[in-house]
Amino acid sequence: MLAIACIKQVPDTTQVKIDPVTNTLVREGIPFIVNPYDTHALEESLRIKDRFGFRAVALSMGPPNAEAALRKALSMGADDAILCSDRCFGGADTLSTSNVLAAAIKRIAQETGEEVGIVFCGKQTIDGDTAQVGPGIAVRLGFTPLTLVDRIEALDPVNRRIKVRRKLEGRYEVVEASLPVMITAVRELNRPRYPSVPMRLAAADAQVTVWTNEVLRMDVNSVGLKGSPTWVSRIFSPERDKGEIIGDGMADPTGTARLLIDQLLAKDLLAV
Repeated sequence: MLAIACIKQVPDTTQVKIDPVTNTLVREGIPFIVNPYDTHALEESLRIKDRFGFRAVALSMGPPNAEAALRKALSMGADDAILCSDRCFGGADTLSTSNVLAAAIKRIAQETGEEVGIVFCGKQTIDGDTAQVGPGIAVRLGFTPLTLVDRIEALDPVNRRIKVRRKLEGRYEVVEASLPVMITAVRELNRPRYPSVPMRLAAADAQVTVWTNEVLRMDVNSVGLKGSPTWVSRIFSPERDKGEIIGDGMADPTGTARLLIDQLLAKDLLAV
């Protein structure tokens, strides 16, 4: 049975800048990383592999340099790595991205002859923050979506059942479902492992399979920019007032609290 982790290479948002003229992201010179939530999705697929003998596959869609993210997945223990990369996939929104990834997952099952048991995704990406791709994949594959999972309580591959805990606002929800399922991971799900030096060296020489649209044979009007109904009209940095350090909270917490209250009252930000 297959455990497929969908990962994405994203710009490191701690260093992202916005062009004030074009209102677009400045990508030149910006380092790329694996989307942090996706590392937890990948780790959980590897734990399922270790405990239950699933075959772990890392899947990504992106430009050729996204191979770096997949090589990291291989260095952590993924059995296979597949990159969907084609010019016609460029400019994709969440709808067309989920179309491509769902088609790739179907093809993985066809080529391996194995059933897909679980698809893992991060709960969202740090560049888009939409949290839509995982559920979009689930809809297109007919899988049960289990979002915001912070713990896998039980898994029974023989009887095709899984029980998970979902982290919601102010509470938890325990859900049981039949395989196959799509799980989106939150940070609390696990702590990603560090790849060993031998695994890093092996991953550097390992093969990353690249699938273009000649392989997936998708309608070009359903992928990339042509298949994306979402249009971004403007992107900008929110304006923030410069912060102010008030008092010494360690030496005089009571005095600092009084200073803070006086500042809030002066700015009509506190009701009395």
